[in-house]
Amino acid sequence: MKRILLIASLGLTTIIQAQSYAPPAGVEGSTAIAASSSQFVGWATAATVVRGPQDIINPTGALANAGSPEYATGAADGSGIVSLGDGGSAVLTFATPIANGPGFDFAVFENGFSDTFLELAFVEVSSDGVNFFRFPAHSETQTATQVGGFGSVDCRYINNLAGKYKASFGTPFDLSDIPDSPLLNKDRITHVKVIDVIGTIDPQYASRDSFGNIVNDPYPTPFGSGGFDLDAVGVINQAVLGTKDFVTEEFSIYPNPARDIVYINSEKEASIVIYDLYGRQVKTVAKGNHKQISVSDLTSGTYLITLEAEAKKEVKKLIIK
Repeated sequence: MKRILLIASLGLTTIIQAQSYAPPAGVEGSTAIAASSSQFVGWATAATVVRGPQDIINPTGALANAGSPEYATGAADGSGIVSLGDGGSAVLTFATPIANGPGFDFAVFENGFSDTFLELAFVEVSSDGVNFFRFPAHSETQTATQVGGFGSVDCRYINNLAGKYKASFGTPFDLSDIPDSPLLNKDRITHVKVIDVIGTIDPQYASRDSFGNIVNDPYPTPFGSGGFDLDAVGVINQAVLGTKDFVTEEFSIYPNPARDIVYINSEKEASIVIYDLYGRQVKTVAKGNHKQISVSDLTSGTYLITLEAEAKKEVKKLIIK
């Protein structure tokens, strides 16, 4: 049960004790998934890494250097890791995309040596390698006192942050937690990005969760192994290719840029929706064998046009003059 003690002072409200979220691995109610679990049907097959500095207050200083990107591929083993440094990141790809299935869809492994030494990271996903969407992360850890370089974090105060669990136990993520967007196909996630949380509570350098809270985790860690130590990303739900998949040549549109009319080259009956770049629907066309649609009612700018037919959906960029 969530327990909250609030202190109101000078107009400020501080969460002192929340314990809202799942407990450590091995405790009843934990969401931790062991690396040996049969739930995993695949692992990341490639990784690219951008290292962050060993200490963010010296951004031009030495970068984290422990491990190699390939150590983040394959099954989690708790030892072969790549350290990201303060604010560093890694992008993982997969032989078969991840799908939004029942329950959790994938898990991220770190190499924390205990239930309380937790180095955290944000997690984002993409279905095209360009547009990334972040899981709504939450940290209720106090921010009055800095968690030291080897300090403790209570995992019950954090949610949707990788590194919640110790080595050999993955932090799971459910794609349903991410708001829908025409730029994201949750049934075909091709990229997972892991971004180190800069654990300082100094507002100049601090990382903030999805609610604007500073995320307090071990800092400083001015070593080659500083920052989030990525071990692996395990897949639980895989895409069934060809089903509800983004196709590339199912239809074409012209002219593009357009002014008044967009012509559609397709032989299939389809429903059409046009979105602006904020994900808002600006035009909907009911299912039919459309050969052209009017766009004269749209203002100049860039849009996304989706055509959905026979359980397949394609998204194309549309420019209106």
